[in-house]
Amino acid sequence: MRKSRLLGAAVACCAALVLGACGSGDSSPSAGTAGPSGEPVAGGTARILILSDPRSLDPASLGNQAAITAVLGNALYGTLMTTDETGKVAYSMAESFATTDGGATFALKLRPDLVFSDGTPFDAAAVKFNWDRLKDPASASPSAAEAAMVASTEVVDDVTLKVTMTTPVTAYAQAIVGSAMNWIASPAALRKGQQTFDESPVGAGPFTLKSWTRQAEIRLVKNPRYWDAPKPYLDGITMRAVLDADQRYNTLISDGADVAVETNWINLAKAEKAGLPTELLPLSGGYFIALNTRREPFNDIRARQAVAAALDIDALNLAVYNGEGQVVDTLFTKNSPFYSDKPLTTVDRAKAQKLFDELAAEGKPVSFTFSTYPSSENRAIAENVQAQLGSFKNVKVEVATVDYSQVGAMRTTHDFDAIVSAAAFQDPEPRLLANFTGNSPANMPGLVDPELDKNLLAGRTGTSLEQRKAAYDAAQARLTEEMPAIFLTRSAPAVITGKNVGGIVQYGAGSLLPEDLWIAK
Repeated sequence: MRKSRLLGAAVACCAALVLGACGSGDSSPSAGTAGPSGEPVAGGTARILILSDPRSLDPASLGNQAAITAVLGNALYGTLMTTDETGKVAYSMAESFATTDGGATFALKLRPDLVFSDGTPFDAAAVKFNWDRLKDPASASPSAAEAAMVASTEVVDDVTLKVTMTTPVTAYAQAIVGSAMNWIASPAALRKGQQTFDESPVGAGPFTLKSWTRQAEIRLVKNPRYWDAPKPYLDGITMRAVLDADQRYNTLISDGADVAVETNWINLAKAEKAGLPTELLPLSGGYFIALNTRREPFNDIRARQAVAAALDIDALNLAVYNGEGQVVDTLFTKNSPFYSDKPLTTVDRAKAQKLFDELAAEGKPVSFTFSTYPSSENRAIAENVQAQLGSFKNVKVEVATVDYSQVGAMRTTHDFDAIVSAAAFQDPEPRLLANFTGNSPANMPGLVDPELDKNLLAGRTGTSLEQRKAAYDAAQARLTEEMPAIFLTRSAPAVITGKNVGGIVQYGAGSLLPEDLWIAK
């Protein structure tokens, strides 16, 4: 069972806020209460703050790996599957996703009589259309890597889809849960093109689109055809994006929002002190600095090892998160079955300076640009790295801000030296392999290392916990040796709400389910 609790920590990245009016005038948060109790109540409109504006409402364009726009995808399209905080898969519009051959093939079974919001059938053919479409490079989907793990799909009957994998993946359900594969849109609506679809998206989720004013707000209304009545409890939702962490928190406490999707450790600490209801979904992995091994200076392992040995992540945590963040000392958290107590990095200033001097003596002093997104948290990380390395000789760091609109291009062109990325997960599949194997389009560091690739693939294809743990132990050791990434803090997929909001449920890597939300009258 999930634990909605008051937390003393939370991570900064982006957050989600709901606009519009609460149901009635007396439904605003009341001071001094610990949150609503009792059964969910129907009605009201929740104002939710999200972490970024979507560029399209096409599920292929929405990301479900991070909390940025996940709640919007869940609202419009519902979910095939979810997970609890331990990573155990639960079923919603899918009844089962089973393999009898060690993950070489799966059978996806849908609930019977599912329909899209326009009344047309939601069937196995619709799932096939969506999944095949995600594999198409033209979709430019952030979920392309997960979809590409499927070799082929075959419609067996209206509710059954046979899925054949490129290689056996016993934990493939985790890839579906953490990607846009979990969201199925009407094929007929998608065929009309992006502009028409954005004006009138058709899914089978708990809500439908009323209006979308770009860079302003998204208004949703209850879907009367939603399969899981009496959910959703709310009559509607209004969402808008707030990038600045302080603005998100201040909007919430001033009754300008009912729910904030949050990733900022400082804001979560503030929420605890204020007595606001908060839920954090603990994950392994976390944020890391991707060091681009494709070009100088980080094509030299000594440059990567020098920066890793020079940086004090505890000091960075103090500077960026007031010490409230959870530092990534090991790849997996202690409650993970894949946990190893071997540290990923160790501060060693003498080693760092020796390596910097060695490279400079060869005419290769370490000089690089740290590309940062415009969020306050990301800038603080880059500036702290710059300040820490400023205390060493023969290393120079410049900080350059890039707009979020450039992120997609940077993932394709790899035109950066160092940038913050993330690999946060319950089960390491498919995130670790996608982020660090040599031929993966999501491999931001770009390291091509056959031994690491072999270990990550063994973790993917292993049929027992023991086999997978041994593979991930070896993979972690290789990441520590090659140092393509310097892990910083755990991600903090979280939700902060007003004291009259109930039904906070997250799955995957921090994907809020809007159908469970309710507002006390």
